[in-house]
Amino acid sequence: MTEPSESFWADRHVFITGITGFMGSHLSEKLVSMGAEVYGLLRRHAVPHYPNIAHMRGKIKVIEGNLVDMASIMNALKESKPSVVFHLAAQSYVPLSFQAPYDTYKTNIMGTANVLEAIRHYDGVEKMHFAGSSEEYGLVLEDELPVKETNPLRPLSPYAASKVAGDYMCYAHFKCYKLPVVRTRAFNHTGPRRGLHFVTSIVARQVARGIKFKEKKLVVGNPEPKRDFSDVRDILRGYMLAVEKGKAGEVYNLGSGKSISVGELAKMAIKIGELDGKMTVEIDKSRYRPADVMVLQCDYSKAKKELGWEPRIPFEKTLKDLIDYFLDNEDLLRIEE
Repeated sequence: MTEPSESFWADRHVFITGITGFMGSHLSEKLVSMGAEVYGLLRRHAVPHYPNIAHMRGKIKVIEGNLVDMASIMNALKESKPSVVFHLAAQSYVPLSFQAPYDTYKTNIMGTANVLEAIRHYDGVEKMHFAGSSEEYGLVLEDELPVKETNPLRPLSPYAASKVAGDYMCYAHFKCYKLPVVRTRAFNHTGPRRGLHFVTSIVARQVARGIKFKEKKLVVGNPEPKRDFSDVRDILRGYMLAVEKGKAGEVYNLGSGKSISVGELAKMAIKIGELDGKMTVEIDKSRYRPADVMVLQCDYSKAKKELGWEPRIPFEKTLKDLIDYFLDNEDLLRIEE
C-alpha cells in the first residue's frame, strides 16, 4: 500500500481552500506533519472562531479572502507562492442546496472558476487538486454498480450539479490551457470534526447522547439510501497521492467499495455504543430529500492501479472514533438540533 512521500511534501508550499472545514483541517495536519508549509484561504466571520483549526495555530498560515472574489484568490497565491493547490472549499451540505440553489451554484461554480483562472494566471503551480464528489453520479442504476469513473453523471441535487460543473471546468482548463489539475470523486467520508448536519455525525452524536444522557431514540430520515463510507484519513491519503502520482486531466474515485444503508448505519452505531435494547431507531419523514441518490458504491480500481491507493481503516473503527469524539466534546452533545 503506497503512502504519501515525505520527500515530495517536505518544505513544499501548499495552498488549501476550505482549510477551516472538515477535510481541510485533517489535510493540513497531515501536510504539516510531513514538513510542508501550509497556507489556507480564510473567509473572515464576524465571530472569528474556527474550532477545526484552532489547534493548528502557529503551524499554518491563513490568508483572508473569499472564493467568489477573484482578486483575493490572486493575492492569496502571490502571498503563499504554492506549488500545490488543494481546492476543497464548497457549500457541501446537500439539503441546504435544495433550499439555496443559487448560493450553492455561486460558491461552488464561480468559486472554482476563480481558482482555476487565478492559477492559470499565476506561474508556479505544479499541480492542482479538485475535490469532486460521488454525488456527481446521482442516479446510479443497479447494473452500474460498483461505480466507475466512466459512469454517466446524473446529478440529483443543486450541490451535485455544481460539483459536476466544477469537475468539467477543471477538465476544460486542462485541455484548453494545459492547467495541471487532477480530480477526485470521493465517496462519503467521515471522522472527528465532521459537521453536525451530516448523516454519520447525526447518528454518532445521538448514540453519544444515549451513552451520556440515557436517551432512548435515534432519529433518522430516509433509512433506505445506501452509501459508501470511508475514513477521512484514508481519503486525504488519496488526495495527496493524486497530487503525487495522478495524471493531470484524470479523475479518480476514492471509496471503500462497500455500501450500507442509513438504517444499517444507525444499527451499527447503536451496537458500537453498546446500546442494543436500550435505543431504538425512529424515522422522521420530514427529513427526506426532494430527490435522493438511492445507492452509491465505489469502484476504486483505477486509484489502486495508478496511485497505489486503497482504503485501510474499517468503518466500524471510524464510527467508534466519531462517537468517542462527541463523548469527549460534551458541548457538542448539548447543542439543540
